[in-house]
Amino acid sequence: MNVDNIWYSTNHPFSLLLAPLSWLYCGVAAVRRQAYHKGLLKIHSVPVPVIVVGNITVGGTGKTPLVIWLAQFLKSQGFQPGIVSRGYGGQRPRASIETVVADSDPVLVGDEPILLARHSGCPVVVGVDRLGAVERLLAQHPCNVIISDDGLQHYRLGRDIEIAVLDDIRRYGNRRCLPAGPLREPVSRLENIDFLVTKGATLEHEFSIQYTLNPLQNIANRQLSMPLDALRGQTVHAIAGIGHPEKFFNRLRDHGLKLKTHIFPDHYVYQVKDIKFKDNLPVIMTEKDAVKCEFMAASQHWYLPITARLPEAFGKQLLARLHKRNKHGQKAI
Repeated sequence: MNVDNIWYSTNHPFSLLLAPLSWLYCGVAAVRRQAYHKGLLKIHSVPVPVIVVGNITVGGTGKTPLVIWLAQFLKSQGFQPGIVSRGYGGQRPRASIETVVADSDPVLVGDEPILLARHSGCPVVVGVDRLGAVERLLAQHPCNVIISDDGLQHYRLGRDIEIAVLDDIRRYGNRRCLPAGPLREPVSRLENIDFLVTKGATLEHEFSIQYTLNPLQNIANRQLSMPLDALRGQTVHAIAGIGHPEKFFNRLRDHGLKLKTHIFPDHYVYQVKDIKFKDNLPVIMTEKDAVKCEFMAASQHWYLPITARLPEAFGKQLLARLHKRNKHGQKAI
């Protein structure tokens, strides 16, 4: 059974059946958040501003391109950002904290942190303990602002700015918490968010993140590139192991490609048989998937790089919040 059919349908019978567990999940989440707010659980502050980028739904919403944009934007404004991430999909010991570089092993540190290291130009550290990861960053690098990739619900780490990312089409699904719906926290949690960023169309008080599709890059030979339109009208294999693969497939279809689609779980660890087929058709995947396929890619394997863009008003308001923090300290959870 496809869980998306349950979470993103109205009054699906299985969702109704699971509703009591959803109420319990929401209740526990609310109690935990209040425990931090009231000081029953300790929030740990750090000596530099912390920006948390996350979501209240399960699944990919495009946080990684936004974190890269934030890092590049803050660097352009004279800041020295550092990035921490949980490193989902990494098969390292739970208590370990790892520094990530461009050629780190994605099996160890996860796929998204490698993209952050390659494109942000900033130091990146991964660890389940975000506070420990921040402490490692500050001990090893002269960072004066921290960006936390995900971690909206990791309240142990104090934060100054919260940015939630939301899919413009799927949004809140059936508006139920896990397991009856896709929510990690009730929708009311967004009332305390500083910025709400959505892909595509926006409502009032939301900022739209737009994506530029760059030329295809060959995975086996990074020196080779090709315009996506060069494959217009051709049949290709399209591979996606991301939270919402149809978004990626539709981008390819919009450019006239005919697809043989191959869907894998988010953070999937690929094997040769998953990406090599008994034909000579081009194989196109996301950059997130590509970092895990580099060692087994051949000349027909390509990835589609994307670049995020946000409105000028977002950058101005972000800077204003950072300057306000320097005067008044961290926000309340």
